[in-house]
Amino acid sequence: MVFSSLTFCTIFLPICLLAYYGIPRLVGGGIYNRILLSNYILLGFSLLFYAFGGVKYLALISLVILINWGAGFLCSKKQDSKHIRRLGLILAILGDLGLLFFFKYFNLFIATIENIFYAGDLKLSERITGVFTGNGTGALGIAEIVLPVGISFFTFQALSYVIDVYNDTAELQPNLFNFALYISCFPQLIAGPIVHYRDVATQITERQVGSYEFAEGIKRFCFGLAKKVIIANTLAGIVDKVWKTDISQLDATVAWLTSICYTFQIYYDFSGYSDMAIGLGKMFGFDFKENFNHPYRSESIQEFWRRWHISLSTWFRDYVYIPLGGSRCSMKRTCLNIFVVFLLTGIWHGANFTFLIWGLIYGLLLIFERLWFGEILKKNKLKFINRLLTFFIVNLLWVIFRAKTILDAFLFISRMFVGGIRVLNLLTYLSGMSLIAIFLAILFGGFVQAHISIKAVKGSMVICIVLLVLSLLFLVNGTYNPFIYYQF
Repeated sequence: MVFSSLTFCTIFLPICLLAYYGIPRLVGGGIYNRILLSNYILLGFSLLFYAFGGVKYLALISLVILINWGAGFLCSKKQDSKHIRRLGLILAILGDLGLLFFFKYFNLFIATIENIFYAGDLKLSERITGVFTGNGTGALGIAEIVLPVGISFFTFQALSYVIDVYNDTAELQPNLFNFALYISCFPQLIAGPIVHYRDVATQITERQVGSYEFAEGIKRFCFGLAKKVIIANTLAGIVDKVWKTDISQLDATVAWLTSICYTFQIYYDFSGYSDMAIGLGKMFGFDFKENFNHPYRSESIQEFWRRWHISLSTWFRDYVYIPLGGSRCSMKRTCLNIFVVFLLTGIWHGANFTFLIWGLIYGLLLIFERLWFGEILKKNKLKFINRLLTFFIVNLLWVIFRAKTILDAFLFISRMFVGGIRVLNLLTYLSGMSLIAIFLAILFGGFVQAHISIKAVKGSMVICIVLLVLSLLFLVNGTYNPFIYYQF
């Protein structure tokens, strides 16, 4: 189940809110008892929410909760032995990353082994293609592992808690149920933002929700839902339709249309979901940090990564880049640190060479900017050129991210430049609604928000109600509702 579904919007969320606020008031008691009871209710609904992705995976998330909760005690400053603290940290790292690598990369590992050692009569070129596409021969007869929903997010979130406790930058959470709520809280469970425990520790036990905060949460949720359902889903129809065709026959006009549509689709898809998560958090009394800040207005690749998927960038900065030395060391070592971070960023996104190449290219681009090109961008007074160049590069790299294989990615990019111009072919993919969606995508991709705050818009609640009604109508009238980061 995703937030942008009729089941969630019309059944799950209303019942959850009614139970969350109604039952503690009926039971009565002091503020502490009310928060405690509301935590149990929210935890129960969060586990139910996750069960929609597969009841059997409740055991997995429970295991992650127990491993990291127990490791927190071992890593706590209350432990006199440094060896025990380090042991706790190592156990958490091995447990979290071990589960993550098993579920995300086991299939690719088996496919690689089959293509190298059990390929039978396959030619060398076919073996290489099999490795790069992740398609095994089936010789070992091992069934594929199904990726649990949200595992990349909640394992990183759990690991950040243990590391912070070890570094004494976060307090130990002695209550298992409160820790379980931190890990499994459904607003940010399956797609982030990745929340640091130290940012919500007090909110778990002392939060209060006023009418203003609740209204702001509704507004944020409605805006996010509209971004996802009205814009992202409409653009997804174009993108998926083109990618299902023979891409070797694409002309440049359709290829560019598709790449630009996907560039906006993934932004409105993911940022819309983050908006909904932040809005839901406000409804339940949590204050989650922003995950996007108008990334397509960036004037450099470095700035883009400060604005895109902020919680992931912050996680790698705090737990990989800075511990490696960050930028406080030599330029050579700094560049190596950047390369390692974006190598891991690519690997985090999935077991596909497309993600690996995507991450490595970003790492090389950031090193290139730090060594030389960044100064040219800073000195350039025509900032719109910087933005166009950055958008051009980001757009090309999203093609690699979207492709099923690295071979498809390079083929698609080649068609963007040598496919020829056939403007009439656009009519095959464009409709009145898709043109409106493209216009809205460009307009609200950061240009409007940079000058006008949503909070400053008069009658914004009326606008939100209109957006909510339109979004629900889109959901009722259509069955196409993909979510890109659901697979991570």
